[in-house]
Amino acid sequence: MSVLHNRVSNEELKQLLMQEKDYRTTISFYAYFHIQNPQEFRDFLYKQLNGLKVFGRIYIAKEGINAQISLPSTNFETFKSFLYSIESLNGLRLNIAVDDDGKSFWVLKIKVREKIVADGIDDPSFSMENKGKYVNASQMNNLLKQHDTIVIDMRNHYEYEVGHFENAIEVPSDTFRDQLPMAVDMMKGKEEKNIIMYCTGGIRCEKASAYMLHKGFKNVFHLEGGIINYARQAKEMELDTKFIGKNFVFDNRLGERITEDIIAKCHQCGQPCDTHTNCLNDGCHLLFIQCKECAEKMDGCCSQDCKDTIHMPEERQKALRQGQENGQKIFNKSKQRLRPRLDEMNGL
Repeated sequence: MSVLHNRVSNEELKQLLMQEKDYRTTISFYAYFHIQNPQEFRDFLYKQLNGLKVFGRIYIAKEGINAQISLPSTNFETFKSFLYSIESLNGLRLNIAVDDDGKSFWVLKIKVREKIVADGIDDPSFSMENKGKYVNASQMNNLLKQHDTIVIDMRNHYEYEVGHFENAIEVPSDTFRDQLPMAVDMMKGKEEKNIIMYCTGGIRCEKASAYMLHKGFKNVFHLEGGIINYARQAKEMELDTKFIGKNFVFDNRLGERITEDIIAKCHQCGQPCDTHTNCLNDGCHLLFIQCKECAEKMDGCCSQDCKDTIHMPEERQKALRQGQENGQKIFNKSKQRLRPRLDEMNGL
């Protein structure tokens, strides 16, 4: 019987990744298409991709697939041929990372979900068949020159903070399901304007464009392949890059640089910095921006409490974590939803 799940510890897998001699390529892709039996499709994918030494995170739902992966570069063509052998994925655009050290993932995880993007939409009349017009890098730049164009960033605050398109509007929320109705409310009265929506790889802005059309907006566009594809096309076409800063990515890198501009600040000392990190306290793991100096001073932690904790005996740390729910924790200045113990950050 074929193994359909990983059975090796994360630490061992990370060590194996670092020992690999072959260079890896990081790729992201998605597609909205109907999958009759997501679990069956998931198991089929796992068998094939595991054999190609694919690592990464893939979500399967009845509405389609969403994937961020890495694989040995020597297996790329075999992987591409396999993917394109699936009728609904034939010719699918593959976003190849622009700033990649090949160490983005160390294990393959394929999960079945209700949706590939949690959207909160419960309107049965909503359909992904009617979506905004694709725009490539050149078209994006041309639309940005027009005074009546509105650009909406459909990513989370922590993504927007380190990089975004010139004059892009932030929808100040850290969940896509909240952003959709917020974007509609923010654009009321602008139903006839050119509205361009963008995100990291295209999956969120494609759904957002369909939702805006569903809500009565007329001229809705979305950036094909998101920022990842835009950066690659801009380089290939020798275009001026209108995206400024770093593109946050959801893998071990936590970002790929698009331009040298640093538009964010260290959350602890306020110096220019756009390096995201997770607090090293296993009972915290807060995602925040930290410069090298603060990382050294705080031992990679977000607060003095966490710094003190990581120097406690391991058994004591485990006792403190017992029964604690450690969900998504994000330092978000735009909504001022900071945990009380982070108040000390600005005083460091």
